[in-house]
Amino acid sequence: MRSSLIFVFTFFAVSLFAQSNILTGTVQLDSAPADAATVSIAALNLGVTTAADGTYSLPDLPQGTHEVVYSYIGYEPVMHTVIFSDNNASTKLNINLTESRYNLNSVVVTGTKTFKRKTDSPVIVNVVSGQALENVQACNLSEGLKFQPGLRVETDCQTCNYTQLRMNGLAGGYSQILVNGRPVFSPLTGLYGLEQLPVNMIERIEVVRGGGSSLYGSSAVGGTVNVITKIPDTDSYQINYTRRSIDGQAAEHIFDANSALGSEGGKTGAAFFLNRRSRDLYDRNADKFSELSQLENTAFGTNLFFLPTENQKLEVSFSSLNEYRYGGQMTDRPTHLAEQAEERTHRVLMGNADYQVNFNDENTSFLTYAAWQNTDREHYTGILPDTPADIAEHSLNPPYGDSRTVTLQGGLQLNHRLSDFLGGTNVLTLGSEYTSDEVYDEIPAYKYLIDQTTTDLGVFVQSDWQVAEGLTILSGIRADRHNLVKKTVLSPRFSLLYKLQQSTQFRLSYGTGFRAPQAFDTDLHIAFAGGGVSRVMLSPDLLPERSASLSGSINYDKIAEKYIAGFTLEGFRTRLHDAFILESTGEDAFGEVFAKRNGQGATVQGLTVEIRANYNRKLQLESGLTRQTNEYDTPVTYTDGTEGITEFIRTPRTYGFATVSITPGGRLSANVNYVYTGRMKVPHFAGAPGQETDEIITSDPFSELSFKAAYVQPIEKIAARIEFYGGIKNIFDAYQNDFDLGKNRDSNFVYGPGLPRTFFVGVKFNSLSSESR
Repeated sequence: MRSSLIFVFTFFAVSLFAQSNILTGTVQLDSAPADAATVSIAALNLGVTTAADGTYSLPDLPQGTHEVVYSYIGYEPVMHTVIFSDNNASTKLNINLTESRYNLNSVVVTGTKTFKRKTDSPVIVNVVSGQALENVQACNLSEGLKFQPGLRVETDCQTCNYTQLRMNGLAGGYSQILVNGRPVFSPLTGLYGLEQLPVNMIERIEVVRGGGSSLYGSSAVGGTVNVITKIPDTDSYQINYTRRSIDGQAAEHIFDANSALGSEGGKTGAAFFLNRRSRDLYDRNADKFSELSQLENTAFGTNLFFLPTENQKLEVSFSSLNEYRYGGQMTDRPTHLAEQAEERTHRVLMGNADYQVNFNDENTSFLTYAAWQNTDREHYTGILPDTPADIAEHSLNPPYGDSRTVTLQGGLQLNHRLSDFLGGTNVLTLGSEYTSDEVYDEIPAYKYLIDQTTTDLGVFVQSDWQVAEGLTILSGIRADRHNLVKKTVLSPRFSLLYKLQQSTQFRLSYGTGFRAPQAFDTDLHIAFAGGGVSRVMLSPDLLPERSASLSGSINYDKIAEKYIAGFTLEGFRTRLHDAFILESTGEDAFGEVFAKRNGQGATVQGLTVEIRANYNRKLQLESGLTRQTNEYDTPVTYTDGTEGITEFIRTPRTYGFATVSITPGGRLSANVNYVYTGRMKVPHFAGAPGQETDEIITSDPFSELSFKAAYVQPIEKIAARIEFYGGIKNIFDAYQNDFDLGKNRDSNFVYGPGLPRTFFVGVKFNSLSSESR
């Protein structure tokens, strides 16, 4: 009996000890190995972290059912159920985690021209997702960029409503706008292109503030905006319609559609977009001259990819943008018989092709690319004379014009990873690219002609050296040979990143840049002032403008189980040498003429703070505020009748934004957003009724508050959903109230928000697969 009991106890002890089940596998982050991801079973109080290659092992698991959670900072956690019905069993689970809505660790490319995690990038890269653009009900790129720290989008013409982007207070010509990484935004496209790129073609926007000339050459002095178009993922579709009512006077209709297709093996894919936008003329002050122009926009395009082998990728994109735009007197007469009018018809084609191959055990990659943009524009800018004789002469030779621009770019880039470089890892990048811009703009009646071809050959080299855990040094230099600059321009760059644990990053960056003495977007705008048209001419002895930028920042994020909260504090200073300025040279038979000349220099400096928080993915806050000064070394005289000033015009010292998104769960969601524009100096030229002298005014500040709510109804039978939404833009109608009147108005005297109070409603129908993206 005693021996039997000993046998039974021994049997159970051995059986219990034999329950040595094991769970193994790998964890990846968007298909890249996850280093230090967490694999845990809360009920057993067990947890491990993955190795550098993403592998993990959980041994000695008891028999039964276990809930295993895989997590990594900045990624959506994944839970899997594992059942061990036998003893000494082995199960393998490979998991791929996807980026969380917290957006901390998304992959970015613009800051270094290589793929990097945001928290690992030595320069700050802000990301605007397509969902964020939908939340604020942006219909184009122009409306979406307002909700980024250090950025401000302004409307610069009362008649045609062209917009430009200011980064850290610097005008549009200082910002490099890229489409899929390529500078196909020509000077002419830059005038109206921010409004011509619809939101439904955009996958995300990457924004880098500060000098980027070491990577992107001329015009990347103030910063870089990279618009990345929709990429094919899963088979999906979406159809959307929005109607806007602008101050109860003008209607706007926006229709867009998207679809994506992919092969079973994931080797090929195609994404398509279509957008149609129509807007009526809007007159704010009842003078029968518009403050918002009539628009008829049609855009469509595609993005295709093909994977010949596992280590090769070919990507091709193409877009067509067609726009008709009219502003001025609200009349049914032919354009050249309107008392004052601007009319433009744009036909824009652009595309790019990228081919990449990885080899040497994925340590080396080679990329070659080509991009192209062509814009044809027919336009009219004119004022009907007062006397019959002058009207007859005007009718015989009305000021219609033609514009053509062609932008071409081609390049090569080689990346090589050194896994053991002085105790760390180093990614070396070597590249070369050639860019040409042909700009032709002519109005025979005004004897106005810009016929310019610019070429630039750039060679760049970069070292992205992770010296040790948490310490990265980025250094590089670019040499540009520009046909309008006598000597080769060297643009060095240096950035330092120090990561204090996972939550805090310190950055320090320095770089130089240049702007060639060429025609920029604002130089191609013909404005109305004083009963005539004003034009910008380039001084024959114009020298290149040079810059030196320095910035430092602290980035902190506190992550808990149900919330995340953080801030970024950045100080910046940019010194401009031989800064471009506009000075009046007097009048000719057609109106005011301005010359672009070199000033002595200017300094732009300030502080930007960004605050963000997300509670349980149900309440999200994002906000930014910039305080800065912008001054020339010596006063600039904008008109003969006013004293010179050192302060930049049209540049507020304080500006910012805030958005709050509410997703309580279920079917309801809401967004409240706010844009603040502080006081600024604005020139106001005489000519309109009540404006007898030229002057420089100080504008009032503006607070623009908007709201959107949405309700979703699933349609399970067809795996789709329908969303109804509506809201108000500029709820309190914060809009400029002192617009000029009549045909002799100063059309550049514009400084407020781009839209008055506007109500909108809409409906969206999409597949569940497109929503999951």
